Amino acid sequence: MCGRYYMDDETAREIRRLVLKLDQKICSESDQTAAVFPSQKVTVITGRGRHMEAEQMIWGFPRFDGKGILINARAETAVERRTFKESVLHRRCVIPAKGFWEWNKSKEKFSFERTDSQVMFMAGCYDCFDGQERFVILTTEANPSVKPVHDRMPLILERSELEDWVTDDNAVEYFLHKTPAMLGKNAEYEQICLF
Repeated sequence: MCGRYYMDDETAREIRRLVLKLDQKICSESDQTAAVFPSQKVTVITGRGRHMEAEQMIWGFPRFDGKGILINARAETAVERRTFKESVLHRRCVIPAKGFWEWNKSKEKFSFERTDSQVMFMAGCYDCFDGQERFVILTTEANPSVKPVHDRMPLILERSELEDWVTDDNAVEYFLHKTPAMLGKNAEYEQICLF
């Protein structure tokens, strides 16, 4: 599960490098250097118009019962779930982050960052609810770096995979079934206990 992530100035600069059309107000460094909580509006990357674009969306799909939001979807079953199927098949996004936090069973907080990159890219999908676009983060089985803390982690994409993820509907199945060893091409995730 991914319940919090964080961005920094380098994350904002990486979004600028990746995106062809970028409204500067979408990704100002001052409002992107912070912890990101569910229900916040943040910058994500989509594939509208067959090229990558940055957009602001709210993190979390509203629940059908009206009680709270869904912030994650299991990559392995997303296409089987009515809530996520059309979104993951046709409306995918990338959530850039410096890292993410997980809590172990003792409620200790751990930070995870890639050791081989300043920015990580989490796979997501989006939909429109009551005129507002919202996204969820796709999760998968934790890789060996994350597993001692939590059994799930965000589905991580390589920089070279971003455009295919957001624009190529035929590549979805491959991405959804990436194994833990494929996440970050065996990249290590630095684990820092923050208590």
